[in-house]
Amino acid sequence: MKAWIAFWNILAKDFRAYYLKPPNISWGLIFPLAWTGMFFIRSGEGVDSVPTLLPGVIAVSVLFGATSLLSVTVTFEKKGRSFERLLLAPIPLELLMLAKTAGAILFGVANAFVPIIMAAFLMDLSGINWATLIPAIVLIAISSTFLGLFIAVSVNEVFEAQTFSNFFRFPMLFLCGLFFPIEQIPIWLQPLSYALPLTYGADVLHASIHRPANLPLALDFVILVVFCILLFAFSLRNVRRKWIT
Repeated sequence: MKAWIAFWNILAKDFRAYYLKPPNISWGLIFPLAWTGMFFIRSGEGVDSVPTLLPGVIAVSVLFGATSLLSVTVTFEKKGRSFERLLLAPIPLELLMLAKTAGAILFGVANAFVPIIMAAFLMDLSGINWATLIPAIVLIAISSTFLGLFIAVSVNEVFEAQTFSNFFRFPMLFLCGLFFPIEQIPIWLQPLSYALPLTYGADVLHASIHRPANLPLALDFVILVVFCILLFAFSLRNVRRKWIT
C-alpha cells in the first residue's frame, strides 16, 4: 500500500510542477490545433478531408505531447540532482519510473482529444469505432512516453533530449503511414516503417475512422504492447547502468 501512496504522490507532484502549468496547458491545446489547421489548409479539400487527416493529427498530437514533456522533465530533474532523491525512495524502480511516466501518458491522451473535439464540429463521428480508437490512443501515448523516457535517460542535457527526440519523431511523420499509405513510400524504406511503433498505432487509428487496416488489428495491438515493454525495459536498464551503479 505504501508503494502505491508513493506512486500517487510522485504523480501529483509532477502534475503540480509540470503538467498543470499554464504554458504546458496552453501548449497542449495550441499544438494540436495548429497541426489540425495546418493539414486541413494544406489538403485544400475542406471538410471532406477530415476523416483522412484526423488519424494522423491525433497520432502527431500524442507523439509530440508525450515525448516533449517527459524527455525534458526527467532530464531537467536528473541535471538538478532531484531525481537522485527519488531513487533513494524505498519503492521498486519499476514503480518509480511508472509514476514518472504516468503524467506524460495522461497528457498525451488528453492531447489526442483536442483534434477529435474539433472534428466533432465538422463531421459525424458516429461511424468511428471507439472500441479500437481509444485503446490505440492509450497505447500510442504509452509507447511515445516510454520513447521519451528512453531518450531522457540516454542524454545529459535538456537540449540533447529535444534534439534526440526529433531524430525519432520527424521520420515517423513520413514513414508511419500517418498521412499517406506506406505503399507509396520507396520500397527500400518500407522495412524501416515497420520497425517504428507508430506505424501500428496509425494503422489502428485509420481503421477506426475511415478505412480498413493494413494488418490484423490484433497484430497491431500486440506489436504496440511489445514496443511498450521493450522501450520501458531498455529505459530501466539505462537507469540502473548510468544512474545507480
